[in-house]
Amino acid sequence: MTVFNSKIKTNSDAFRKNREDMLTLVEKLQELNGRGAAISNKRKARFEERGQLLPRERLARLLDPGMPFLEIGNLAGYLFDTKEEEKSIPGSTVISGIGFVNGVRSIIVVDDSGIQAGAMTPAGGYRIARAEQVALEQKLPFIHLVESAGGDLINYSVEGFVSGGNLFGSLARLSAAGVPVISILHGSSTAGGAYMPGLSDYVIAVKNNGRAFLAGPPLLKAATGEIATEEELGGAEMHATTSGLAEYLAENDGQAINMLRELVQRLEWNKDCARPNFRSFSEPLYDPDELAGVIPCDYRTPYDMRELVARTVDGSDFMDFKPRYGASTVCIQTHIMGHPCGIIGNNGSIDPDGATKTAQFLQLCDQSNIPVIFLQNTTGYIVGTKSEQAGMIKHGAKMIQAMTNIDVPRITLMTGASYGAGNYGMCGRGFSPDFLYTFPNASMGVMGGEQAAKTMSMVARGKAAASGQPVDEDGLAKFEAHLTHVFDSQSSAFYTSGRMLDDGMIDPRNTRQTLGFLLATVWESRNRRVRPNNFGIARL
Repeated sequence: MTVFNSKIKTNSDAFRKNREDMLTLVEKLQELNGRGAAISNKRKARFEERGQLLPRERLARLLDPGMPFLEIGNLAGYLFDTKEEEKSIPGSTVISGIGFVNGVRSIIVVDDSGIQAGAMTPAGGYRIARAEQVALEQKLPFIHLVESAGGDLINYSVEGFVSGGNLFGSLARLSAAGVPVISILHGSSTAGGAYMPGLSDYVIAVKNNGRAFLAGPPLLKAATGEIATEEELGGAEMHATTSGLAEYLAENDGQAINMLRELVQRLEWNKDCARPNFRSFSEPLYDPDELAGVIPCDYRTPYDMRELVARTVDGSDFMDFKPRYGASTVCIQTHIMGHPCGIIGNNGSIDPDGATKTAQFLQLCDQSNIPVIFLQNTTGYIVGTKSEQAGMIKHGAKMIQAMTNIDVPRITLMTGASYGAGNYGMCGRGFSPDFLYTFPNASMGVMGGEQAAKTMSMVARGKAAASGQPVDEDGLAKFEAHLTHVFDSQSSAFYTSGRMLDDGMIDPRNTRQTLGFLLATVWESRNRRVRPNNFGIARL
């Protein structure tokens, strides 16, 4: 047993400064997380008038009490649809995540019809698409609480229309893969919104409120001249008695949710999954709350990644793999909530030895069928004559080859800097990790703004010298300032998370709970047997 001896002084000025900075970012995250709910809840009177539950009330009743729910894309769309910060709605018109329904780990999507009537935005579409992808990869039932006005026609784009087809294709693929797709038709769902229940294996419709039609009365009249009521076109009772779209008819939202929970229970989904038999575990010796003061918000301030690990893993107990070789790259063997895992972290740039060590460590984890967690905090692969001559390119490529092709689960957590090819070697978004979450202090890009500006400034000076032209110093200074702003304005974790370049943002103090939850999720998927077919369940 090797227990880490922390060198952090919690009464130091540096710790207090780090904590103040981090908690300021966490406070911003909490405000953004609550913004969508606050806007949606303003429609409460209208929901009550129709005898409906608010979207988050539906979710709360669906989930098992006291069990965790991990959101997917909680900041999706932030500063994406509008540059006006105060008008931007993180999460958009969808709530999505992983939670438990009658003991079954499930993907859950809830249309937030309190915002734009649940119309599909690019960010909302992303949240559904990513949820479908996770359901398919991790073999989790896909549950959708539907009430959507369909596509956002006010902000229509043909690209959005075309990519929207992927949402429906993914439902068909889930069914064919043997993964149940279940929906509740809570309210009016038009066009694309109607295809969500249409492509579900099971549909529960709510009487009087639930409606699904390809064209609502206004569009029908405009397109064909036919006049029909909403109930005639797509009412819940019609679908339960005439069209056959709905398998079950509920009196209200609450009964519909109870019926869904009963249905999940009757599927006995967990019977085809082995029961975990992990060793008992103890909590870290160091308080995870200290992470707010351990991690600097300025990525240029170094810290030992082992300090984060010690506040995350069981008993603060881990084994350091080749600690004296490629020392700026940390490879660790440990357990989180009883789950064995390998952890790769950065204490700076990745040098040739660090890349070589990592490639070997990744293969060893693959050999032993142990998931790998990547804790990103690097400015990239080290540059310079010495490292180039030492084979940085080939050793970095070796690391990327191993990281890409191992056949064990990969989970990435962006804890600080994520620059250049370091983002790639440490299993960035482009390499499809099973999950990727970020801290609010993280920073990402091809390089820092200052480095980009200096690089392009030197290029400009070189061109001027080659052509015998004088350098416009004022113009060059303005160009440097502009380029610095362009790069740095896109590097913030809030910006990149809003652009849907991760699965969500978390409070660093929740690292252990998040990683433990995700390790349990990927273990379950690797130990579950499903019954795929060639066509998906056809609605007959």
